[in-house]
Amino acid sequence: MKSTIWVRACSGALALATLITLPAIAQERPAQPPAAQGRGRGRGQRGPAVISPTVAADGYITFRIQAPKAEKVNLSAGDIPGGGQRSFTKGENDLWELKIGPVNPGAYRYLISVDGVSTVDPHNPSISESNANVWSVVVVPGSDFMDAKDVPHGAVAAVYYPSSTLGRMRRMHVYTPPGYETSSEKYPVFYLLHGAGDCDDSWTSVGRANFILDNLIAAGKATPMIVVMPAGHTGPFGAGAPAGRGGPNFGAGGFEGDFSKDIRPYIEKHYRTLNDRNSRAIAGLSMGGAQTLNIAFSDLSDFGYVGVFSSGILSDRDQWETEHKAQLDNASARDGLKLLWFGIGSQDFLLNRCQPTVEMFKQHGFKPDFHESSGGHTWINWRDYLDLFAPQLFR
Repeated sequence: MKSTIWVRACSGALALATLITLPAIAQERPAQPPAAQGRGRGRGQRGPAVISPTVAADGYITFRIQAPKAEKVNLSAGDIPGGGQRSFTKGENDLWELKIGPVNPGAYRYLISVDGVSTVDPHNPSISESNANVWSVVVVPGSDFMDAKDVPHGAVAAVYYPSSTLGRMRRMHVYTPPGYETSSEKYPVFYLLHGAGDCDDSWTSVGRANFILDNLIAAGKATPMIVVMPAGHTGPFGAGAPAGRGGPNFGAGGFEGDFSKDIRPYIEKHYRTLNDRNSRAIAGLSMGGAQTLNIAFSDLSDFGYVGVFSSGILSDRDQWETEHKAQLDNASARDGLKLLWFGIGSQDFLLNRCQPTVEMFKQHGFKPDFHESSGGHTWINWRDYLDLFAPQLFR
């Protein structure tokens, strides 16, 4: 069973709508594949029907792949507890199988390695894009805040827009809340940025952002809002990228210029938005958290709410502080900021960047809200942070 949502074209001629298929809540399916079905008309002998993955009620996941000539098959799934690569066992009909668990409710990316060659699961249509590759996705149901539930659902659109900053067409994902299409009211806007290993697809395909917002809004815990999830990469990721690409994803010539000159104006032109400071929020994870700080503190009077997930100032902190001194010491802009929120795991490798960043803001008179959870630099935490951050917006 798939969960699908129809997307809607914006009013502008350059906005394209597509049908987005999001990872469905996996249902338990037969533990063993059916036997071969014999000969079909003109199709020759069929092999065994392979179903992968299956999720049992107790949280165990079984992965399967038919690989007759393979000598070794492994699973790579960083967020699933246990880490590292786990080996499949070969059984009848050249069917390799791996059962793991129990796994906590959530969405998990994974790849299958066949004799050292990584591939998506050929029997699973649910995928998640990232900066450098495509992953398969398995969803373990049972989470109250991120499951697809019987509540009103918003729409997610893949929107293409012209970037004058970068000189090419770009894509972003935009969530509009339930009732947007049938109302005439204007909505606050939340810009939600991804991390270095992700893309604009990630917050919905593995981050479950649309379902998290649906559930919060249905429960009266969050204000209906438009959520804009842009593509944070403007070129190859890494310190050696060409300077003209902003290192490559920072600066006026990179993503930050694209955001201020192209993304935000496009959204405010093509969607019914409230455009005052108190109706505008921005947050991001990892790379997106650093981009969030750069964008928000270029002109702090633009944003009433700022969130940083598993991140901080990733460049030289003293230099960043000097470059943004006017905004840091602007008492009026500081006092008008309703929320400066940081969330990070106690095992996150960027904790040593996040904590000093929080202390720096305190030294300039800010009152950041610092939330330290367990765990590390994973989607397990980032979905939780969104669930904690979003209810505090636009109140």
